[in-house]
Amino acid sequence: MAMVKIEGVWKRYEGGFEALRGVDLDIEQGEILALLGPNGAGKTTLISAICGITQPTEGTIRVGGHDVIEDYRVARNLIGLVPQEINLEPFEKVINSVRFSRGLFGKKPDDALIESVLRKLSLWDKRDNRVMELSGGMKRRVLIAKALAHEPRVLFLDEPTAGVDVELRKDMWDTVEELKRDGVTIILTTHYIEEAEAIADRVGVINKGQILLVEEKQSLMTRMGQKELRVELAEPLTTVPEALGSYALTLAEGGMSLVYAYDTGAERTGIASLMADLSAAGLQVRDVHTAQSSLEDIFVGLVTAQEDAA
Repeated sequence: MAMVKIEGVWKRYEGGFEALRGVDLDIEQGEILALLGPNGAGKTTLISAICGITQPTEGTIRVGGHDVIEDYRVARNLIGLVPQEINLEPFEKVINSVRFSRGLFGKKPDDALIESVLRKLSLWDKRDNRVMELSGGMKRRVLIAKALAHEPRVLFLDEPTAGVDVELRKDMWDTVEELKRDGVTIILTTHYIEEAEAIADRVGVINKGQILLVEEKQSLMTRMGQKELRVELAEPLTTVPEALGSYALTLAEGGMSLVYAYDTGAERTGIASLMADLSAAGLQVRDVHTAQSSLEDIFVGLVTAQEDAA
């Protein structure tokens, strides 16, 4: 059974705007799912619907088998949410703010657990500081600590590292990996696609309220990614020689490089014949490089294709 199960979810607002349009999505226990999409794609609306902050117009959402509307309290008790906005009580001490979050979920006091969470996020030495005394990055750490205080089984990270320091990102990803080992399901939305590429098990792409795909990260990159062969030349070219026209080469770097895209899954890449034909055309090769398409390249291509089809 999926830890989070979303079936046929729509969210319509007055005036007819559809923030979610028939979303179906299963998220398995203990996986890290990166949900990517441009601004206004529906990422935050989907998270809000799962967390019970907003109610879907149609469809059902279950967390741990519990309907988020009919059995709200049990479902919500399983969820930790790190929102985009920093919404903290400015005059409260850090440790009391985190303790309070645990109490909101009816959990018994556990100072050892609170200390562990604060230490993991480098907040222990700030535990007696008032929130208003902290930097923006430290406030973001407090949000994460509050979300972890009641030991959730599903953790939502909604743009958690937007505008924060590199050190926090490292601390947080270390914590995420530890939570994953403990079986916690983690859903991450981010604009830092390299982070999704580094830690996610699966990648979902959402745009205009629709899920364009959900796929295992490496499988997605293998299936949709291309490699590029970049051939650096000893002398610049003004045009690609006619003898090389069948390779669909592009000139780059002021004519000093030829770029050749090829499918890694194809029976033949054509590289061997290209190198032979370069030599036959009298071109002197200075160096050769290959590069794999990144997750960002794939994401941009999917969103652009949807825009073009609209």
